[in-house]
Order: sequence, then C-alpha cells, then structure tokens
Amino acid sequence: MPGSAARTATMDVVCLGESMVTFLPSQPGSLADVPSFSRGIGGAESNVACALAAAGHRTKWVGRVGADGFGDHLVQAITGYGVDTSAVRRDPGRPTGIYFRTATDRATDTHEVAYYRAGSAASAMSPDNIPYEDLIATRVLHLSGITAALSADCLALLDDLTAPREGRPLISFDVNHRPGLWREGEPGPEVLLGLARRCDLVFVGEDEAEEAWGVHGAEAIRAALPEPDVLVVKRGPEGVVVHSRGADGQDTVTAVPSLRVDVVAAVGAGDAFAAGFLSATLRGLSVRDRARHGHLMAAAVLTVPGDLTGPPARAYADRLAALDDEAWGTLRLGPGWTVVPGANEEVRVP
Repeated sequence: MPGSAARTATMDVVCLGESMVTFLPSQPGSLADVPSFSRGIGGAESNVACALAAAGHRTKWVGRVGADGFGDHLVQAITGYGVDTSAVRRDPGRPTGIYFRTATDRATDTHEVAYYRAGSAASAMSPDNIPYEDLIATRVLHLSGITAALSADCLALLDDLTAPREGRPLISFDVNHRPGLWREGEPGPEVLLGLARRCDLVFVGEDEAEEAWGVHGAEAIRAALPEPDVLVVKRGPEGVVVHSRGADGQDTVTAVPSLRVDVVAAVGAGDAFAAGFLSATLRGLSVRDRARHGHLMAAAVLTVPGDLTGPPARAYADRLAALDDEAWGTLRLGPGWTVVPGANEEVRVP
C-alpha cells in the first residue's frame, strides 16, 4: 500500500462521510400507507466501517452529526459494531439527517425513499472542521461521491483528501453517483470523474458510469479512469470486472460472476461489496478472492431487511471463496445462510 502512513497506521480503514438514521417500514406499502416504522442506521461510508469492524478489522468512522437524539443513536449504534467513533463531531446548530423508505415491491423491484438531510450536520463537513490528523493513521481511507455532492464545503474536503500527498494512505473511492443530490449548475459527473482519477482503488457501477460519463463497458470505463491501480466495475447480476495494475505497469483483467441470491431487500449491497473487497485486500488475497468476498458480503446484506448485518465468519467465507468455478456458479444463498455450518460439515452446494 502506498505511503508511509501504512507503516504507522493505528487503523485498517478510516471511512469519512454522512450517516443518517433510517426508518424501515413495518409492512409493505407506500409511504402514505405504512402505519409505522422501525429505526435503523444507514450511510454508505458508515455501512462500510460497520461491516469491516464486524469482520474483525480496526475501523474508524469520521463524520458530523447533530447534537440531538438521532445523533446520539447513530454514534451509539455505529460504536456498537466495534467502530471507533472518537473523531465524530457534534454540531449544535444543524440536525442529524434522517430518511424513510418502503419495502421493495417484489413484482416491480421498486421502492420509495424520502430523505430529510438538507442543511444537516454532515453537509457542513469541510477541511476546517475535519482534521486531517483524524484520517491518515490508517492503511486505507475510504470515501464516496455522496460526500462530494452534499455541499461545496464537502466537495472541498474531498478535493483536499484526494490531492497527491506524500505518505497518504491508500485512497478507496466509491463513485456513488446520485444526480438528485448535486446543486443546480454543479457538474457532478465531471467532479466525480476528477476525484476518482486521483484515487488508488475505485468502485463504480457500469450503469452509473454510463449515466454519468456516457461510457459503457469495463474497457471504456478503464479508458476513462486509467490512473487508479485497481478499478472495480460492478455489473449487477453479471458480477464484476476488476482491472488491476501490476508492478510492471500492465493491467490484468479479472471477471468474477456474482452469486445467485434470494433477495430480501436490495439496499446496502454496494457498500457491503466494498467492505468485502477491502477486507480481502487488507488480507492480501488474490483479486478473484477479493471480488468473491465482496459478493459474499453483499449477499449477507441482500438476505436481510436492513442496510447492515453480521457477515459470515471469516473461515466460512474463505471456504466459499475457495470453491472451484463450477461450484461457485451453482451456489445459491438465502436468508440465514451466514450461519456457520458445523465444524465437520462440508459447505453444501446445491
């Protein structure tokens, strides 16, 4: 990993970004019809931090929340996953963001989401109130394009963190293009492309790359993003294509199919994939196994109602990731699959 920061790291991964309290529906239906909601947490970067901590890594989440009950809940919940929240700042003048969502309609694969985040504490993050010292003592700093879209100050913060700097940790960046978040007249796609080109490891969906930059296919996306050492192109049900640059400067292209999953709720899967990929990267696993661990972590989240869940035990995930291509291709995972089989029980492949 680049820079001297990795040699003095106190954390494996530091994640910077917005986190919100999320309200999950008590039953299917529209927001107008659902009578009650249960409370959870959600946020791309905090999701990654929680998943990595649950997988046994030293993680820190850095952000800002309001000096309110929802801020209390967020910090307590994220800390409960084993994440270091000592660098989280409280804003007495701005609220913690919240959002409501409905259950996914199985017939149409649609759901409603209502965000209440304008003017939130997280949107006030800037280079002036997020100390660089809180972020660099780590092997990996994980960021996302959502932060850049929250405000001009947030964009200035990401500009600062992705700037070339001696000794910086490996910078991981999930593009997370959200057109509705960008301010009128702000060239969001161009901004995201510029940020991504300054990072070391980039995650981007094939569909969002086409929407944002008008490029289609892993090769075209790589041509648009030649700088990152590792580029992970997510292709939905088809899996991922990973471009990784070797010591000789040449790209190796690795395609890894996704798993068949009985989906309960299609939320949080991208964050979980990033966490699984980063976990395997920290462990020095092969590119194929990094992607497979990403798929497995995503499958854990896809088979529960919320954005977060406990990952499969590492030894169990390693056994699944080591399956041959045929067995991997026939594996099907449903709710409860993360329960570890008995010590002497073989992994069953349907």
